[in-house]
Amino acid sequence: MDAQVIVVGAGPVGLTAAIELRRRGIDVLIIDKRDGVAPWAKAVGVQPRTLEIWDQIGVLGAALDESMLMRGQLTYVNGEPAGRLELSLPQQVPYGFVCIPQYATEEVLGSHLVGLGTKVRRGVELTGFAQDDAGVTATLRDADGERQVTAQYLVAAEGAHSLVRKSLGLTFEGDAFPEEYMLADVEVDWNLPPGYALRSSRVTDGTVDDLAVCIPLPGRGRYRISMLVPPELSQADAGSDDGVTHGIATEAAKPQMHHVQAVLDRLAPEPTTARNMRWSSVFRISHRLVNRYSSGRAFLAGDSAHIHPPTGAQGMNTGIQDAYNLGWKLALAVRGAAAPGLLDSYHAERHPVGEEVVGRTVRAAREGLTAGDDFETTMLRQAQLLVNYVGSPIVASDGGDAPAGPLPGERAPDATGLRRRAIAGPVRFHESLRHTGHTLLLWATSPSAWQAAVDLAETMTRKVAGDLRAVVAVPATLEDEAALGTTLVDGQANLAAAYGFGAADEVPEACLIRPDGYVSYRSAAVDVGRLVEHLSTTTMHVGAE
Repeated sequence: MDAQVIVVGAGPVGLTAAIELRRRGIDVLIIDKRDGVAPWAKAVGVQPRTLEIWDQIGVLGAALDESMLMRGQLTYVNGEPAGRLELSLPQQVPYGFVCIPQYATEEVLGSHLVGLGTKVRRGVELTGFAQDDAGVTATLRDADGERQVTAQYLVAAEGAHSLVRKSLGLTFEGDAFPEEYMLADVEVDWNLPPGYALRSSRVTDGTVDDLAVCIPLPGRGRYRISMLVPPELSQADAGSDDGVTHGIATEAAKPQMHHVQAVLDRLAPEPTTARNMRWSSVFRISHRLVNRYSSGRAFLAGDSAHIHPPTGAQGMNTGIQDAYNLGWKLALAVRGAAAPGLLDSYHAERHPVGEEVVGRTVRAAREGLTAGDDFETTMLRQAQLLVNYVGSPIVASDGGDAPAGPLPGERAPDATGLRRRAIAGPVRFHESLRHTGHTLLLWATSPSAWQAAVDLAETMTRKVAGDLRAVVAVPATLEDEAALGTTLVDGQANLAAAYGFGAADEVPEACLIRPDGYVSYRSAAVDVGRLVEHLSTTTMHVGAE
């Protein structure tokens, strides 16, 4: 094999897939037909769940250096204030909402990938591929001509016009919105509060006939502005080879500063002048969903699998979660350690998520962001903290009463105010997830249960060598007994509250967390045999002591 996995497309989704594989020692060939990172601030909204993922893979600091805090949205209708939305989340959620230009996201992820020993092969296009039981053979074209490369698996993160999706004969059902838009990255000199998006519209007889959505970007007075297209830039008659009209029209005439200024003159809440345009484009929006996220040895992620309105900044973030869900599973498969059916769980878990996101963003585009939900639920859903895999074939409980706290398949929550030996300040629970395997969280409320938890932690670490980290947690009443460095003290009871841990005296409770940060298994009284049996649904490398 020329590589163990080929990743097609080096946008945020493809880069995430490659990083997840490289973190686990997998040989990756990642290609992109673009010669370099495009200067587009196309996808700019980054959700709190994505920041959690970036924390785990080691790029959070670099990403935040390129970001701007997103505080909320100001709404104007017919020149009058019509609402102010404040973005807020529960205290135990570690991160807020931020805005980062897509090119900066790609540069951060690409640099991290280089640090892992892999560089994007640019100016290389996939022109075809074939697969069989032995692997994948891909035909690649660059400036020197065509050649064939082989791999065990292929990941398609090549966008809405995916060659891989079309080659597999998969359907991409949906439709296009009739409206056309233009984007521009400019600076303005208004006095609106920083960190707030602006949505300004003109409504006539109940119909929006003029619209500008301005998303803040890092820099003084800098915004990515989305506007309806003027007639002279319309691409309504321009089709596409595959019938999918979605995304930036790279061949279309680009909006000029006077086009942007004309919109601002009509819709800005106060007089303002646009300047310093960095880029602009015309684009269309469709809503489509592939019928299968995988076929044989080929997997689809991001826009290759789902496209939808940008309302609520769900697209790129959903694609990053696709790659985060797939990466650890694919790495186990490459190593020959994946349990039967593990790769099938990618479609089983992510296709319903894609379906929900497409449906929700279409409704939000027509009815508003909070359509159908209360405000708190809307915020958690927009933050992608409610994504779950409850009912997945690879999550389970021990068969007892349903535990309090997160169910198997739900996101593993964070908790603040924990203490650990030799660390002066408080720590967060999610810091324990910064590795590439499962995390076994054991909760003990008595000295005997703590000792049992420590023994169990050692046993399971030996059984799943290199792929499991065990963490023992205790309430503040056991701080003196919990002298080992692996023990966390829940001094403020935040961990117990987040996970619904009780006060069992003799046997520790257990919560097994998957490498992608979702609960895999819950047990109110952990048993080694049941725990090992559950792990065997994920990996075949659960050895004897």
